[in-house]
Amino acid sequence: MSPTTIGVIGLLALVVLLFSRMPVGFLMALIGFIGFGSIVSYDSALSLVAKDVFAVFASYNLTVIPLFVLMGQIAFHAGISSRLFDTAYKFIGHLPGGLAIATIGACAAFSAICGSTNATAATMAAATLPEMKRYNYKPELATGVVAAGGGLGILIPPSVIFIVYGILTEQSIGKLFISGILPGILLTVFFIAAILIWVTLRPELGPKGPKSTWKERIASLPGTVEILVIFVFVMGGLFAGLFTPTEAGGMGAFATLVVAIVKRNIDWKGFVQALEETTRISAMIMVIVAGATIFGHFLAVSRIPYDIASWISSFNLPPWAIMSIIIGIYLVGGCFIDSLALIMLTIPIFYPVVLHYGFDPIWFGVIIVLVTQMGVITPPVGVNVYVVGGVARDVPLHVIFKGAMPLLIAMVILTFLLIPFPQLATYLPSLVK
Repeated sequence: MSPTTIGVIGLLALVVLLFSRMPVGFLMALIGFIGFGSIVSYDSALSLVAKDVFAVFASYNLTVIPLFVLMGQIAFHAGISSRLFDTAYKFIGHLPGGLAIATIGACAAFSAICGSTNATAATMAAATLPEMKRYNYKPELATGVVAAGGGLGILIPPSVIFIVYGILTEQSIGKLFISGILPGILLTVFFIAAILIWVTLRPELGPKGPKSTWKERIASLPGTVEILVIFVFVMGGLFAGLFTPTEAGGMGAFATLVVAIVKRNIDWKGFVQALEETTRISAMIMVIVAGATIFGHFLAVSRIPYDIASWISSFNLPPWAIMSIIIGIYLVGGCFIDSLALIMLTIPIFYPVVLHYGFDPIWFGVIIVLVTQMGVITPPVGVNVYVVGGVARDVPLHVIFKGAMPLLIAMVILTFLLIPFPQLATYLPSLVK
């Protein structure tokens, strides 16, 4: 068989076996090993596996992942998420759908120190769903907002997806972080607009809550100051070039821990749990990266990325049409494959096409994050929906999927808005030397 044929068989086998629930990192490594061995030799494949696994786990650049994950875990166990929601609720909880809007605001703020969509969704589900249930919010609205709002964790910096994309494409992680700021703010605004329109059409979904006094609102603000300080410290340092992304992760984790200790918001048990969760999440990501690295080398020798690039180029379509096709493929793929695995699988295929058509790699990184963000709330694999479903066990999964759809529309609108207006993602990074 030709290398291309073996590559196609490998891709099909990967997609089929993903439904077996086998860990995706091990699955990509296995198929990559078999495929590479079939095309080159199995002695070379054994050497490749050893080299790639060691290179990933010994990579200094990848240390940024556990550092930012630790930062988010400490913030969670210190109760920062609950205080964020309380402040947002005090200001807008009295509006129709106000609690849902407050949830989006809290998700956006927590994303600024977390970087993980699943962690943001789980944290906000635990903090906000009981409150929305108490004020008679329909499960459709309450759970859908949390599932979609959790997706802000991979767009608003710091973001694990941006880190992985930057490593795969050798782009500046600092610039990628900064590129997510304006789209992240815009998406938050679009989410709020979607909720307002939805609740206006169906007022029974989100009844008004009690109105807080200005004294209560001002009294709740100190709980959000720490988030602002940490975010400005970390992103400001990156923006000014004072430290690298890895150093930013370390400084951010340290600053979050200091704030939690000084304010006595975390105990020894919470700190140990934060370390355990950080280890688990980081190990999972590293295994996926290692497996995807092996699989990427298999794709390279199969020449599939180059064949697909040539095939797409043969259409003689304008660049925006080519990008629309790529976005469509990501949207469909996100329905079936985990976001991190999808990026690891497809970047080696589509990145050469993006460069061929002259698209900005930083801008494409934002597009990738947006379309994979859609994947976390679309059936059947929508991870955030399952995370929220694990917290709200009395709500059927189809109700959560349905509730996330209006916010999915907001994501699609922003994604296609970025095609004619790439400056939304590239302006801030262009200011960084």
